[in-house]
Amino acid sequence: MSDAKIKKALQEAGITEKITCAQAFDIAQKVKVSRMAVGEYCTKNRIKIRECQLGCFK
Repeated sequence: MSDAKIKKALQEAGITEKITCAQAFDIAQKVKVSRMAVGEYCTKNRIKIRECQLGCFK
């Protein structure tokens, strides 16, 4: 169920290939899922995480 909510939120935001950490955090809060769920969804669907707030992804 959370995958469908995440997918919809990403589509509404126009995110298809890349997402920033800040955007991922906002999506998680908006659809009331964990940040980890958004990260896992992005990994599964080959959406690259950029501008990591921890410096893990550039």
